[in-house]
Amino acid sequence: MLDLYKLSIFLQVAEQGSFSRAAEHLYMTQSGVSQHIQELEAGLGVRLFLRERRGVTPTASGHLLLDYATTILSLASEAEAVVADLAHSDQIHLNIGATPGVSAYLLPEWLDQFQRSYPDLSISVQTATTEHVAHELIRDQLNLGFMEGELDESRYAGLEYVNLQDVEQVIVVGHTHTWWDHKSVKMADLHEQALVIRQAHSQTREWLDQIFQQHGIQPRIVAELDNLESIKRMVLNGRCFAIMPEYAVRHEQELGLMHVIPVRDHTMQRTLKLAWKRSTSRSPVVRAFLRIVQKQFPPMQLPTY
Repeated sequence: MLDLYKLSIFLQVAEQGSFSRAAEHLYMTQSGVSQHIQELEAGLGVRLFLRERRGVTPTASGHLLLDYATTILSLASEAEAVVADLAHSDQIHLNIGATPGVSAYLLPEWLDQFQRSYPDLSISVQTATTEHVAHELIRDQLNLGFMEGELDESRYAGLEYVNLQDVEQVIVVGHTHTWWDHKSVKMADLHEQALVIRQAHSQTREWLDQIFQQHGIQPRIVAELDNLESIKRMVLNGRCFAIMPEYAVRHEQELGLMHVIPVRDHTMQRTLKLAWKRSTSRSPVVRAFLRIVQKQFPPMQLPTY
């Protein structure tokens, strides 16, 4: 098993390019530094440095270990900081903002995993529109924001973003709808069909209105609701359709309560993104939560502060 202390010495030697300079920075003797490196090389069975007259340079194996050592030591430092924060505070609070779909269908699982690891933490989730979440991030009222709506990023220059996933938006109907057995529909088929939709001025509504306008479609809006569960209830019990994020109806689809219908001549997607304010999101607790999220989206790169 790799020794963190030896890894830190290895990292210092690589950065200084010299055993003697590394020894000075570490307040050790040169022979002590050399011995630790030799023991590390013996344990790994490879040479880590090329010894030259003017210093040392990492071998190919040394360069590989250098990348891992940097990550390992950074994680170890972060772990110490999180534990120290928890040990010296009765309660650490994490404030998260999320748009309705994310808040209802994605966040609960992430929060449950986080609470299992950090049971003493207190977490608040504010469900709001994309614009409101961004505004609260700027005001330092939130640590992190998860948003699925479109955002004029130029209005929020103080925020940083990372795209997590393109989310498919799907047409869903209940078992009494005439489309229940349809394998697909065209955009034109939506014209004058009964639709239950999000309220006016929400990002979702504006996004859908733009798509309808582009295709010259005017569905018959039978209800405007601000809650995804309410929309699903109407779809389940009535003869209307809705357009919702795929993850929001996955459970009902698996149970055979809802039918998802692809649109064969148009792809409807929105981007789920993570946002944070660079100047304030420095807490190791925030980064610990982000590691939970990262497991759900493996390509995701953690924000650098």
